[in-house]
Amino acid sequence: MAVLTKSKFSVLVSIVFISGFSQGMLLPLIAILLEESGTSSTLNGLNATALYIGIVLASPFIEKPVRMFGYKKIIVTGLILVTVSLFLFPWWKAFWFWFALRMIIGVGDHMLHFSTQVWVTSNSPADKRGRNIALYGIAFGAGFGIGPLMTRLAVFSEALPFMISGGFCLISLFVMTFIQNEYPETESFKEAGMNTLSRYREVIRLAWVALLPAFGYGFLEASLNGSFPVYALRHGIPIDWVSILLPSFIVGSLVFQLPLGLWSDRFGRRNVLLVCLFMGFAAFTATLFAGEHMPLFLLLFFIAGMFVGSLFSLGITYMSDLLPLHLLPVGNILAGIAFSAGSMCGPLIGGWFIDTFESGAFVYAISGMLLILLVITFIHKGTGIRSAAQKNAS
Repeated sequence: MAVLTKSKFSVLVSIVFISGFSQGMLLPLIAILLEESGTSSTLNGLNATALYIGIVLASPFIEKPVRMFGYKKIIVTGLILVTVSLFLFPWWKAFWFWFALRMIIGVGDHMLHFSTQVWVTSNSPADKRGRNIALYGIAFGAGFGIGPLMTRLAVFSEALPFMISGGFCLISLFVMTFIQNEYPETESFKEAGMNTLSRYREVIRLAWVALLPAFGYGFLEASLNGSFPVYALRHGIPIDWVSILLPSFIVGSLVFQLPLGLWSDRFGRRNVLLVCLFMGFAAFTATLFAGEHMPLFLLLFFIAGMFVGSLFSLGITYMSDLLPLHLLPVGNILAGIAFSAGSMCGPLIGGWFIDTFESGAFVYAISGMLLILLVITFIHKGTGIRSAAQKNAS
């Protein structure tokens, strides 16, 4: 197994930060620009799904190119797709043109996220894997949280935020030229004769429970950004508080991401996941009793972010413990698909709950999902604690 040096890890983390920055900028910026141009809220929401559609479309085809060309070339290709798309946005303000560009960005983002995730999880020692993935998650979360600030620059020029984000991507491309290319673990003799479908089945058999946190995080993130503002406005929560509550969740996730990663290294992934799911369920359920006490809402959202804001990174780390090295690429593909599925299901289910039920509808959807994941993870007895020797011998 190749060594993940500090310099290489720093470059990969910086790329993930810029990717999060671009995604965090695009969601509100394009929503605002489309709203100002008279696009309906339904079509506006449809446009936002383009990125996740791109992720799903790219997922089945990404494993073989990574094995053939290595991590670096796939990351560079993904960065090129994202960079070119960002620079093209100001050229033509049309719904379907922007839909196509967001889909291409979804493909590019998935290429670089998939490659960086496998690179980090494969080359991190078991006792530091949780820490490294936590730092990975912090980088993306910080970028995703800072990105929306770029919407303010649209007052001066609609093209300016796209140009700045594209410029950061160009810097990432330049930095990547100094990194030596590496390849995933070569297929073991056990994998000889296994076709793609067989590898997917093997990953699901060994690590299906570790894919659930990725689905849960996608469901949660998309529901909070898409359904919660609607729920809040219908239930008298001031719009000023909505703009504070959502960032408090992100801040909570950033503050606690690294401690949770370190604790998962020490106490086991499954145990930490169970605590996180329970605390997230308890925090969101408690909002039902917060009434009109907005400071209490703020505290509960912060606590929820502290625990369930790390679901994706904890799930990836758990999965890397359960799988042999040669199956990690497929595992990361399925994690990306699970995240996208959750991201598409979240707003649909959350919206249906809001329309169907009255008081607490949004909370029912979020808490119900977390409770289901908690029960399933509790019933599943896999601990996720394996030594590197055990993994390679698998």
